[in-house]
Amino acid sequence: MNGADVIDIAKDAITTLLMMVGPILGIALSVGLMIAFFQALTQIQEMTLTFVPKIVAIFFSLMLLLPYMGTTIGSLMTRLADRIAGG
Repeated sequence: MNGADVIDIAKDAITTLLMMVGPILGIALSVGLMIAFFQALTQIQEMTLTFVPKIVAIFFSLMLLLPYMGTTIGSLMTRLADRIAGG
């Protein structure tokens, strides 16, 4: 294994990581922006109002996206196993 192989494996792992985490981060970002907009309009500065909806949204998005995440990480492992078996 040379340096190019290591960089290729690292690039594949980082791409897979971004594909798995991107949708959840996007949902958390959009919920956070909606809550911040709501707080700016109503001038309600309750600290729990920022955390609880984001936690609930992330929990439900994880429940919804867990099969996709499993398939994505499984395909990465398959590619790595094929690379190890191929030499």
